[in-house]
Amino acid sequence: MKNTLMAGALLAALASFGAQADDAPATNNPADNGGWTGSGEFGFASAHGNSRSENANAKLGLSQENDLWKNNFFLNGLRSKGDVEVVDQQGNTVDRLTTTANRYDAGASVGYKLDPRSYIVTAARYEHDDFGANLWQGIVSVGYGYIALKTDRTELSFEAGPGYKRYRPADTEETVNGETVKVKQDSQSEVVGRGLVNYKYRLTDNTALEDTLLLEAGSKNKYYQNDIGLSVSMTRKMALKLGYQVRYNSDVQPGTENTDTLLTTNLVYNF
Repeated sequence: MKNTLMAGALLAALASFGAQADDAPATNNPADNGGWTGSGEFGFASAHGNSRSENANAKLGLSQENDLWKNNFFLNGLRSKGDVEVVDQQGNTVDRLTTTANRYDAGASVGYKLDPRSYIVTAARYEHDDFGANLWQGIVSVGYGYIALKTDRTELSFEAGPGYKRYRPADTEETVNGETVKVKQDSQSEVVGRGLVNYKYRLTDNTALEDTLLLEAGSKNKYYQNDIGLSVSMTRKMALKLGYQVRYNSDVQPGTENTDTLLTTNLVYNF
């Protein structure tokens, strides 16, 4: 919580500075470059003193929409360190700055429009998480997409179809001769149903809300991820964004939580 407040204070200061700036007239129109747009996000917090922690997250997203294509590409990363109690060689319990989160994921979807509202979409996603329910997971799918609503302020779209998923559950721990050892788990694979719901709403001229729900459901494991974010533009290019992510796996190893959450306060650059 302390780190979130620190990040929020830093971003608020940047917002105060950015609000006084006036960008030059925008020259990049998505229609002039095939409908491409993009954004990059970064957030960082560091605390030292009575407690130590370091947290960083970054996101990169590219999208294209024109008369023929509706495409999306993304790359995300998260890394955190914090004080963890460990026993040193002398048998003393000490606090040591240790990695507590290390995750990255990347994905893409390519949609070919059948008409202004409907499209055929092929999607792929890969994720690696050292501290999650699965060490890694990857999925490829094909499906049908539909743009249910699109106005100057609102957009709502759906995607659904079958896919093939392969993943490796997190290692388990066993005690052997008085020592704790990690046991590697076998990789799993299954046919899944993939669904995606994306909703965007512009509250004001400089405030926007976006919510994305991803579902990958199979007979062995059901994976749900919801990302909601509220962004406030400081200039035409820069914005502040508050994001909240919930990730759920139905099948996890003993001692592992089904649900992971992540709260971020990031600086966003739109291009």
